[in-house]
Amino acid sequence: EVRLVESGGGLVQAGGSLRLSCVASGFTFDEYTIGWFRQAPGKEREGVSCSDGTPFYTDSVKGRFTISTDNAKNTVYLQMNSLKPEDTAVYFCAATLGSSCSYNYDYWGQGTRVTVSS
Repeated sequence: EVRLVESGGGLVQAGGSLRLSCVASGFTFDEYTIGWFRQAPGKEREGVSCSDGTPFYTDSVKGRFTISTDNAKNTVYLQMNSLKPEDTAVYFCAATLGSSCSYNYDYWGQGTRVTVSS
């Protein structure tokens, strides 16, 4: 069974930090690329970060978020620093077959909620 399980969300004050984790199982981890997405209330889902060797970040998180991978643990992390209220959203990780970030993803996690208070 393919599973992507996010964790690490929570409530944090503006300026604080969180580290999200995405643990993958049920597929060959190094055959897929993992991306992070978020969906804020009333807004469409947006891509946040992905790394296929060259990290990608959406403009609003550049300089604050860092994506990293631990292949030994089948885990991708999203370190989020200097959090802002506008970062409040449900964060999802997703996996796409291949070694490149994509617009289409095969598997999705259930999401972890991040709330940043002002």
